[in-house]
Amino acid sequence: MIRLHHCHQTRSMRVLWLLHELGIDFDLVVHPFDKSLRDPSYLALNPAGRVPALEIDGEVWFESGAIIELLCERYPGPGLGRAPGEAERADWLIWLHFAETASQHIAALTQQHIMLYDDTMRSPVVMKLEAARLGKCFAALDARLSDRSYLLNSGFSAADVAVGQSVYMGRRFASLEAFPALSAWWARLETREAFAASLPPEGTQSLYSKEFYAPW
Repeated sequence: MIRLHHCHQTRSMRVLWLLHELGIDFDLVVHPFDKSLRDPSYLALNPAGRVPALEIDGEVWFESGAIIELLCERYPGPGLGRAPGEAERADWLIWLHFAETASQHIAALTQQHIMLYDDTMRSPVVMKLEAARLGKCFAALDARLSDRSYLLNSGFSAADVAVGQSVYMGRRFASLEAFPALSAWWARLETREAFAASLPPEGTQSLYSKEFYAPW
């Protein structure tokens, strides 16, 4: 039995997307993105009160990067991981976890634009700095993708899933327009059925009410 605890438009989307790519059966529990994640019953699954949490065969896993590694090891058939000893293992790990490099800036921007309840608490300086730092992440990805279709030479992998989720979120705060290789890669990812299956259902209340949030 596999059960994913998920909030729409958060890092748990990486795991949801990967589960669809792996083609395995699972149950999905969608939580509101609010203080209910601090309930003791949920903290027993993820002590930080965040998503994802994955219940699997009597175990509980949390931290999206760790879950992705573990799932790729447990379900190697689709070839989305790179096992120890394989030539691309290091590159796979590096780019898998680069998703967090981008996500730290996305989290700060989400807090500035969305989560703070009073405009006096928001900082235009923080918004501009974090958007610029996210742009540098996009530039690094554009350079990596300038001579390959996916993040690894051998093709699509779970690293593309993890980073793709970050870019899906990050486009709310930094444009892809100046990054042609990144834009082409993103267009390829958007056509994947597993990506579409991981999006919030139509009509669902989303975390983001705008397509783009410019720094003040």
